[in-house]
Amino acid sequence: MAGRVEGKVAFITGAARGQGRSHAIRLAQEGADIVAVDICEPIDGVPYPLATEEDLRETVRSVEALDRRIVARKADVRDLGQLQAAVSEGVDQFGRLDIVCANAGISGRLDGSRDPELRVRRFDEVVAVNLSGVFRTIEATKRAVIDTGEGGSIIITSSLAALRTLGGPAGYVEAKHGVVGMMRGYATQLARHRIRVNSVHPTNVPTPMLLHDELYRVFRPDLENPTQADAEVAMAGMHLWPLPYVEAVDISNAVLFLASDEGRYITGVALPVDLGAAIK
Repeated sequence: MAGRVEGKVAFITGAARGQGRSHAIRLAQEGADIVAVDICEPIDGVPYPLATEEDLRETVRSVEALDRRIVARKADVRDLGQLQAAVSEGVDQFGRLDIVCANAGISGRLDGSRDPELRVRRFDEVVAVNLSGVFRTIEATKRAVIDTGEGGSIIITSSLAALRTLGGPAGYVEAKHGVVGMMRGYATQLARHRIRVNSVHPTNVPTPMLLHDELYRVFRPDLENPTQADAEVAMAGMHLWPLPYVEAVDISNAVLFLASDEGRYITGVALPVDLGAAIK
C-alpha cells in the first residue's frame, strides 16, 4: 500500500544519518515532505563522531531522489530558538506540519568514572539532548501540528533501556525512562487536538552510536580488544531471537505505522522493536 502519509509533512530531529535519515527516507517513500534537522557538530563527552553537514546533505539527496521536497537545517535540540526557526521555515515552505519524530539522541562516555563532578557533567550532557531535547522538540512543533487542524502524530525515540534495567552511561537510561512519562503526558494533553503521541523502543541498531570500540568493550569486557563480531555475540544474547540487532528501517517501519492512519487510534503507547528483549 503506497502513499500511507501522502500530502503530509514530517519534522525529524537527528536526521543527518542513522535512524533519523532512515525515517526521512521511509516517510518520503510513502509520500511525506520532510523538515530535517541535525546539530552536525561534536558534543563534549560523546565517544563517537556525530553527523556532519555532508551527512545532512546526503539525507537531502536521498529524499529528493524520491521526488519529495525537503527543508534541511542545522539545529541543536538543546536550543529552542533554532528548532522554532526550522519549524517556521518548514511550515512557510510546505504550509503544514503533521508528523514529528523526536529522534535525536546521544550516548555518553562508558568508562564508569567515579569522579562525582565528571559523572554529573556527563549526566547533564546526555539528559540535555535525550530528555530536554525531546521536550523542546515537542514544544517547538506542537502549535504547528495543532494549527494544521487535522490531528497528527508525534513519535519519540526512546530505547529498550526504558523497558529493562540495562546498565549504561550516566543519563542515558534515566532520560529514556523519562521520555516515556513525557510521552504519556503529551498524549493526554494533545488528545483534544486529535494528536497522537507514542514512543518507539529500539534494541541495538547498527549505527555509529552502537558500532564503536568503547561500546564493544562494554559488551565484551572479557576481551582486551574486542571486535564488532565479538560484541555481536553478546548483543545476540540480549534477545529472544538470537540476532545482534535490528536495522534502522525496522524502526522506520514502526514510525511509519504510528504516523499513518493505520495507527489512527493508537496513542500513549510504548512500542518495542526489540527481538523480544523486553520480555527476556
